[in-house]
Amino acid sequence: MKREDTNRIRFVLEDVLPAFLHDSPLFRGAASLIWGKHIAELADFRERAPFLSEAEYEALYRNHPRVHEGTDNSEACIAAICADIVGDSVCDIGCGTGHLLSRIRKANPGLSRLTGVDFAIDDAAALDGIEYVAAKIEALPFADGEFDTVVCTHVIEHVLDYRKAIAELRRVARRRVIIVVPREREYRYTFNPHFNFFPYTHSFLRAMQPVPDAHACRDINRDIYYCETLDGDATPRLMAAG
Repeated sequence: MKREDTNRIRFVLEDVLPAFLHDSPLFRGAASLIWGKHIAELADFRERAPFLSEAEYEALYRNHPRVHEGTDNSEACIAAICADIVGDSVCDIGCGTGHLLSRIRKANPGLSRLTGVDFAIDDAAALDGIEYVAAKIEALPFADGEFDTVVCTHVIEHVLDYRKAIAELRRVARRRVIIVVPREREYRYTFNPHFNFFPYTHSFLRAMQPVPDAHACRDINRDIYYCETLDGDATPRLMAAG
């Protein structure tokens, strides 16, 4: 399934279906017809978030069904990311299969270094010119300012200490940080293991404090696209467009 398809489904579930139904045992029962007991496990996972062990956290993600083919990003978000890459080196934090890095390389053939990071890199495709590093976003094994552009898509919503994660993204970036998160509301029963929910672009901007003057933040088809410049480079394209 493509991101564009799941975003249409999310519109119905999150914006059309009344909240009292979405949080009800009736919804849990209907959702269980699709994913069985995993729906209840996801709800329990969020409730126990502050007390989870690393083993429990990793086990749920390894067992979570893969919904999207290749990438969690829509074509519109991928196009925006590729257009806002600056410099010669790019690090994709939460790289998954490596699909986004391959698209970035295709759109920016002059890049000298492409690095993908995930807490587990078993699913990452072996692609020429792309290196993979197994690490957690809260403790990245890179020097300050090691990459010109740091990209992080569909990760912040999964991280309990998201402010620490954002600080790490900014630490290892020299010129630009690009982040994509879903624009969504929290309900008891969902089809994802998210901890953090951002129903509006300004909700996400609060998470990014302090926000630099050179930034872009806008809704792209139910995903929030955020891009900031760290060294006085040209303002991100989407800022002028928005």
